[in-house]
Amino acid sequence: MATDRALTPLALLVLALLNEDDMHPYEMIRLMRSRSDDRLVRVTTGTVYHTINRLVAAGLACEVGVDREGKRPERTTYSLTTAGREAMRAWVRVQFSAPTRAEHLRVALSVSHNLERDEMVSLLERRVDILTRERSTHEQGLATARAQRVPEQFLLEVDRECEQLATDLRWTQGLLRRLRDEGMPWGHATEKSDRYIAQREAARA
Repeated sequence: MATDRALTPLALLVLALLNEDDMHPYEMIRLMRSRSDDRLVRVTTGTVYHTINRLVAAGLACEVGVDREGKRPERTTYSLTTAGREAMRAWVRVQFSAPTRAEHLRVALSVSHNLERDEMVSLLERRVDILTRERSTHEQGLATARAQRVPEQFLLEVDRECEQLATDLRWTQGLLRRLRDEGMPWGHATEKSDRYIAQREAARA
């Protein structure tokens, strides 16, 4: 985990949580589940603690305190380092700048608000170019295969990929238009909403 490329999707979600505030692992797990982040990655106590230990060893997170309330076990609180913040942002940049695995892109989208609006616009413009090229390549290949009378049952995967690329391209272009509109909220809220505060308190309980 020495580089941003070696970070796992779960590690990205942990870094994004620490970018919100210092937290202990128990709170992170409950927040990820309450926000349905377990749709994106497998969230278990063991994997989260293992991920945090690796982040600390790589210098991307650090311990900032240990507390104990009543009969509860000790809880170590962690903080994001400057290197961790940059590694998180670098990983997101990579996912938008080159063809990537679908599950990685979903995680990148879920934490993309940690980038500045202008940078995100630039990354989406780059992704539109990538998707346009990929769609053209697949459509040309499909057209060639059909011209050569390749039976349709052997072209189903390529046909589906063409449709998915077209859908992804339309959605990305739409997001790009919305993000260029300054009226669309972006980034972390400067003031924490009552809902956010209640969510954090519930996760700490």
